[in-house]
Amino acid sequence: MNRSSQMEADTQTRTERRLGVIPGKMLAAVYHGQDDIRLETVPVPEIGQGEILVRVHTCGICGTDLKKIATGSHSAPRIFGHETAGMVVAVGEGVTKYSLGDRVMVFHHIPCGDCYYCQHKTFAQCPVYKQVGVTAGYEPSGGGFAEYVRVMDWIVERGVIRIPDGVSYEQASFIEPVNTCFKAIETLAPKPGETVLVIGQGPIGLILAFLAKRAGAEVITSDLFPQRLTISKRFGLNNTVDASAESTLNRVRAVTGNRGADAVILAVAGNALIRPAVDAARPGGRVMLFAQTVRSEVQIDPAAICVDEKTLLGSYSASVDLNEDVARFVLSREMDLEGLYSHRFPLEQAVEALKLAAHPQPDTMKIAIQPGSTWEGMTE
Repeated sequence: MNRSSQMEADTQTRTERRLGVIPGKMLAAVYHGQDDIRLETVPVPEIGQGEILVRVHTCGICGTDLKKIATGSHSAPRIFGHETAGMVVAVGEGVTKYSLGDRVMVFHHIPCGDCYYCQHKTFAQCPVYKQVGVTAGYEPSGGGFAEYVRVMDWIVERGVIRIPDGVSYEQASFIEPVNTCFKAIETLAPKPGETVLVIGQGPIGLILAFLAKRAGAEVITSDLFPQRLTISKRFGLNNTVDASAESTLNRVRAVTGNRGADAVILAVAGNALIRPAVDAARPGGRVMLFAQTVRSEVQIDPAAICVDEKTLLGSYSASVDLNEDVARFVLSREMDLEGLYSHRFPLEQAVEALKLAAHPQPDTMKIAIQPGSTWEGMTE
């Protein structure tokens, strides 16, 4: 077969393995540098062997996306967004696990499983894990702030989860962020009867608090916004501290015989609350830094670690070992995660969505960008 005939046959094969008509161009929110996001028309990414193309329905906005945009830390142009759920609309040669029309959630990181870090279960440090395996074009960056994403072969193999009937795309879009919370709770290892303080009740802080309570801990939550504490109470988190009106440290000590919490989770970005988090832990207690993803310097009391024997812990990103447990938790709707979405924006308003997420109001929780908000004939 000559080259022209081969190209024609390849085109026909690709066409036969597509769901409906896929346009050549699509809308996307494109990052061009620090605080510079533009709504643009870009090519729909082409898929190769072992890959799939997913039409994005819902993509949650993550704090790490916001930090990258605010700091201009990544090269441009690129398309962010990694909490992605949508429908398979094209499959590459050799793909057998997924079919056209499958509703799926897609991880953007999956480790190799063989390197030093994988052998030590430190998956986020794996060189392959650091290579994002989902893109809407340009650099692989997740790509969920676009109409379509290309999912690369190693992600297709181990990082795609089918969404069952009756579960919404919104609920399924939480699988990746909930995995990061599961990982942090596994590292912190709260025990039944322990007191756990969770500082910050944005959507991630609320999920962490829910999981700590699920593990049997007595959970205290604190936030500067009373509105968020009201939302927490909907999830059974009733021991709350309005940090705008009351000292969180005093409350924690009052309910623990002046010892402090057995464990503290800091679910607020920035460094200002690291010292208060350490102070709120009892001697011999644990402190989990969950949101400190920007490299910087901070002063701590070294004697709190040495003399008071407090343990400082960190947890970053997801664990492939937890995928199945997390999927069961999310897809069973044990927690009404889609209820954490306070704002939903069509892709055409992605710039406004990202601005609100970067400057949240007291009633702002999770924000979704939904390229699929205008789908016709494609049900939840």
